Amino acid sequence: MKSSLFITCAVTGAGDTVSGHPNVPVTPKEIADSAIAAAKAGAAIAHIHVRNPETGQAARDVAYYREVVERIRDADTDVVINLTAGMGGDLVLGAGETPLPPVAAQTDMAGPTERLAHVAELLPEICTLDCGTMNFSLGDYIMVNTPSILREMARQVQALGVRPELEVFDTGHLVFVKQLLKEGLLDHPVMIQLCMGVPYGAPNDLLTLQAMTSQLPEDSVYSMFSLGRFQLPYVGVAPMIGSNIRVGLEDNLYLSRGKLATNAELVGRAVTILEAMNVEVMKPQAVRELLKLRKQG
Repeated sequence: MKSSLFITCAVTGAGDTVSGHPNVPVTPKEIADSAIAAAKAGAAIAHIHVRNPETGQAARDVAYYREVVERIRDADTDVVINLTAGMGGDLVLGAGETPLPPVAAQTDMAGPTERLAHVAELLPEICTLDCGTMNFSLGDYIMVNTPSILREMARQVQALGVRPELEVFDTGHLVFVKQLLKEGLLDHPVMIQLCMGVPYGAPNDLLTLQAMTSQLPEDSVYSMFSLGRFQLPYVGVAPMIGSNIRVGLEDNLYLSRGKLATNAELVGRAVTILEAMNVEVMKPQAVRELLKLRKQG
């Protein structure tokens, strides 16, 4: 039983959730304000994507990240900043017998340096590193992260002094994490996020979760999340298996059946669950010490 753990809030994500929730953060100000509110509610880490303010669609414009990060750093509420580096690996193929050419309007492929431009400029304490290629969600969308791309991204993140959060969507991704460790491209402590229930990655049943946790590198610090109605039940599971936890509107829009949530409400509910289990919710500075983070800005 884990006696203390940290909460990450995934503030907005990249999916088409804006159509399902009128208050999903879209503009840099909304994203920053929601991250700050989540921190006040008990989140130690804010996981940040950005969106085009006019369309609500996922974006990777450095200017949007800059505004979000500056607003959070200027606030009087402390939180560890975790920027996604997953954008730029989106490949949507044509259906069936005509996979080529890719669907240009939905495909966004970029090299490691371009994918990390906002990380290099803003130097967050953490950035994500998706640890494999996979069929992702419905349709013909492939999340592309080849070994050479990942090695170069890991090398650049290591050189920047930023802690990579290793996004693991299936057991094979842990094999590659261990390979990166062997090659010296990851520093200790290794930080891992187990991403459960994402089609077509690891399903969110407890036996699969046990299989994932049994393959973690020794002495790694890990967190987990699941989607939709499974998000909050996973909060109760986390301390019993030694995990930290992630909640937020990226992965789930509802506080309860039919009741749309805010990020602060989801974090607050997680705090309530954990405190009822006599589990301490860690503060940002304690997380920095645990993960040996370098605070910038």
